[in-house]
Amino acid sequence: MTPTDLSPVRTTRPRLHFAPRNNWMNDPNGLVFHDGLYHLYFQCNPRGVSHADVSWGHATSTDLARWTEHDPAILWDDTAQIYSGSVVVDHGNTSGFGTAEAPALVALYTAAAVGHQAQALAYSTDGGYVWTKHRGNPVLDRGTSDFRDPKVFRYDDGTDGYWVMVAVEAEDRQVLFHRSDDLTTWTYLSSYGPAGPVGGVWECPDMFRLAVDGDDDDVQWVLLISLNPGGIAGGSGTHYVVGDFDGTTFRPTTPLPTPDPELLVDRSQSRGELESYDWIDFGPDCYAGVTFDGLAENERTLIAWMDNWRYAGSIPHDESSEYRSAMTLPRRLSLTRDSNGVARLRQAPAIEVGPDEVTELGSLAGRVAVAMERGDAGGVDAASADAVRIRVTATFGDADSVVLRIGDGETGEVVVRQSRGSGRIDVVRPDVVPPAGVGASMSMPVARAGEIDWEIWIDTLNDRVSSLELFAEGGDRVLTALIPASSQGICSLEVAGGAVREARVAVAEMPS
Repeated sequence: MTPTDLSPVRTTRPRLHFAPRNNWMNDPNGLVFHDGLYHLYFQCNPRGVSHADVSWGHATSTDLARWTEHDPAILWDDTAQIYSGSVVVDHGNTSGFGTAEAPALVALYTAAAVGHQAQALAYSTDGGYVWTKHRGNPVLDRGTSDFRDPKVFRYDDGTDGYWVMVAVEAEDRQVLFHRSDDLTTWTYLSSYGPAGPVGGVWECPDMFRLAVDGDDDDVQWVLLISLNPGGIAGGSGTHYVVGDFDGTTFRPTTPLPTPDPELLVDRSQSRGELESYDWIDFGPDCYAGVTFDGLAENERTLIAWMDNWRYAGSIPHDESSEYRSAMTLPRRLSLTRDSNGVARLRQAPAIEVGPDEVTELGSLAGRVAVAMERGDAGGVDAASADAVRIRVTATFGDADSVVLRIGDGETGEVVVRQSRGSGRIDVVRPDVVPPAGVGASMSMPVARAGEIDWEIWIDTLNDRVSSLELFAEGGDRVLTALIPASSQGICSLEVAGGAVREARVAVAEMPS
């Protein structure tokens, strides 16, 4: 089987994001780049739109924007559902499942049964389409009920190297590290946690190296931990920690507080405390993000589930809808030092869109529409596009705030506001999406309160729901939220309390 055997998932909606043809989807799994193809495996129910009969779906892409969906890769059976995990290319044939010339793809996943979770293995020798479950499963079993979500990578110790597995004891809020020489026999190394955000169970860890500001002499490790609930915007979210890994133990650069045991039960952490930690995304709809194996370190790319466990089963609201959920934009990750010398993640969309139609507004006060007439020059009309990128830059003069209004009163207006006094960006979405009263208002701090630097991606997922991904300050701050589908029908920029200088709006549409 090859990717050309099946037609693309869809050519109209969504334009920018992967969504399955039908049925339930949640966490991305087994992201791997192999032989020129990006492979995206994902949690799915091949038989319906509820979270059940969990298996691994499969899609491939050459550009991270247009996806071809294939038959499910690893199916649940009578003994276990196929929970989250990862895929590696076994180039050295350490497992013996392939050959040195034709290495196998090896998947490590959680075999989830009632009251018991352990790590199992499957392998593919045809490039990732047909998978065989290992006869010796499980390959790592602690005899517990919440041990899950293995992410495996090759660690270079300066000699032959070895495999490292990062997994979680979810209820204990612990990340566990194991090592292996052959992917089938695993030895315990160390653990991390509980620490930092602990308001929900820990899930879907990932860990990788990044050079700070591209300096190969200043390399740090990044540990991703998803938690549900307890996220920064309510419900599920993803936290990260920067530190060092010596092949055995992960040590954060700045140790996070160890919680009192009762906090693991009552799960009460204030917004102020949560903001003292680092988050992949300040919105409610970015969860379980993991990165691709098989890419260079400077091409580290993440995809996350664009939904929230608080309401995932309710979007779209119509129970007759054929599918649930979509993935976030693929995001290229890097590390950069802030003004205090702290290494922080920076994210940039890893796909290309059409050319910008730029409007130079100069000094601006009051309100202006964010739309350009279509003409012979090929301009973009943000009001009619299914998928657009809107870039807004400006310098505060004496203005109090800058507001981008998306949508209208009929479908519900989405508001993006940056206030100079508060030094924050606030996003307000109507109760139309999600269910009333859940995640309606979101907020994130900015480092440069006197500047507007927004890159906003909007994509129509289906007739009811669109997505908004806001990359602020060059991707140092990111916020993702589901919004009403017709929200981009009307866009306007409004300056309150004075004027801004050097205002500029650039709009680009995703080509068909």
